[in-house]
Amino acid sequence: LGTSYPPSAGSFESKLESLMEPLLALLSQSDSPFFINAYPYFAYKADTSQISLDYVLFEPNAGVVDSNSNTRYNNMLYAQVDAVYSALSALGYPNLEVIVSETGWPSMGDADETGATLQNAQTYNGNLFQLLAQNKGTPLKPNVVLQAYLFALFNEDMKPGLTSEKNYGLFQPNGIAVYNVGLTGTLSTGSTRTVSSGYPTASADTPSYHISFAR
Repeated sequence: LGTSYPPSAGSFESKLESLMEPLLALLSQSDSPFFINAYPYFAYKADTSQISLDYVLFEPNAGVVDSNSNTRYNNMLYAQVDAVYSALSALGYPNLEVIVSETGWPSMGDADETGATLQNAQTYNGNLFQLLAQNKGTPLKPNVVLQAYLFALFNEDMKPGLTSEKNYGLFQPNGIAVYNVGLTGTLSTGSTRTVSSGYPTASADTPSYHISFAR
């Protein structure tokens, strides 16, 4: 995006518009969604003095008001998604659905990676699941249920780069939970294994699991 704030002014970079047009036309013709990776963590990390931690973690906060539409946003993920909706609308595609293909929060980071903590990761992902379970849309698209995919299921201990990049997972590579966000593991037979951590234990002969949020 060339502009993402306020959300109502969202637009793609002008140099990309000629490339976006045929892509968006194809998605529209095939009734396909537009996928985005949305990470409030990066916005917070880049400007901790101006962006409230509660705002990015879906915690109670005063919210941020869009100066153009007078819409109040109580979390940054909604604002990021609506900025994309505005950008799509500006190019003539207001009816494309936006789906979040990646979002998440690192549970560990380097010394200069502000906010990359286990507590913040647990709060972000736990609150995200609760938000999605409400089957609601964003302020700009209240009737379009927001769908999002969490990054990631496992930590990537062999991934190069920043410590945060290795620690987005709900589980360690050995299958042990990094933290509990209220998930339960359901056996393929339909039975549910109840454990104190909220996760199934990992073993060589563990059956396949369907992971779902326990409301």
